[in-house]
Amino acid sequence: MGAGILISSVVSMGGIGAVLAAFIAVADKKLSVKEDPRIEKLMDILPNTNCGGCGFAGCRSLAEALLKGKAPPTSCVAAGDATARKLASILGVSVTAQKRNIAVVLCHGGTAEARRTAEYRGAVDCTAADLTGGGKACTFGCLGYGECVAACDFGAMGMNDNGLPVVFHDKCVGCGACVKACPRNIIELHSEDHKLFVYCRNKEKGAKARKVCTVACIACGLCVKDCTVEGGIALKDNLAVVDNELAAQNDEATKRCPTKCIHYGLEENITRGSYLASKLKKIS
Repeated sequence: MGAGILISSVVSMGGIGAVLAAFIAVADKKLSVKEDPRIEKLMDILPNTNCGGCGFAGCRSLAEALLKGKAPPTSCVAAGDATARKLASILGVSVTAQKRNIAVVLCHGGTAEARRTAEYRGAVDCTAADLTGGGKACTFGCLGYGECVAACDFGAMGMNDNGLPVVFHDKCVGCGACVKACPRNIIELHSEDHKLFVYCRNKEKGAKARKVCTVACIACGLCVKDCTVEGGIALKDNLAVVDNELAAQNDEATKRCPTKCIHYGLEENITRGSYLASKLKKIS
């Protein structure tokens, strides 16, 4: 009697399970959303580096946004105009060429220029070093531990022999990963048309800034006077600030700078080839 009840229960449970499985299968088929076949075509074109430069979580998120019209074909900063045109072709939209953005490290206070007050022996990254000052007397400048270089997924940065990160003009895609990685906010993205920069972020008064770094801006105002466009350079918080949308793109404002902290056209001369060549020269 007991065995019969047990068998009946097992059979009943098996039947219920079969019915539920069939229900789930039908529901899955009815409720499933078919993926747009174009998404794989978009994914084949996108670099799949998931760098986040587009503002989305990754390349697939961008592809989905492109299909929904929530992002333009030029959103992928890592790919360039050729890729944007391919994406636009799949989406059936037009696209115009975009200006390329380049990361610029706005500090030249390296080992030779910046005074040290202590020897840092903590974790070898900028975020940790920034908590204790990192050993340099300047609390505004580059810490020199290369966290920005480590954050670059495109091999577009390296550390020079003076303990400073450099951006390879020919490799930078303007994704902004290095900008986010820097705890002192000394890296900015700029249009490659912008070539005039003040390579200092020290907001202390001139004498104090010069005391901790030989190439610090001392807010003397000579570059402001020498700028050929009024308002192109201004003094803010003891620091010369260039308005690259307004300032004339030439070297006139750099000629009388007493500390040589303002330069024109430096970035385009730093390429991956020149960087590697200088490293090989040192070795040989």
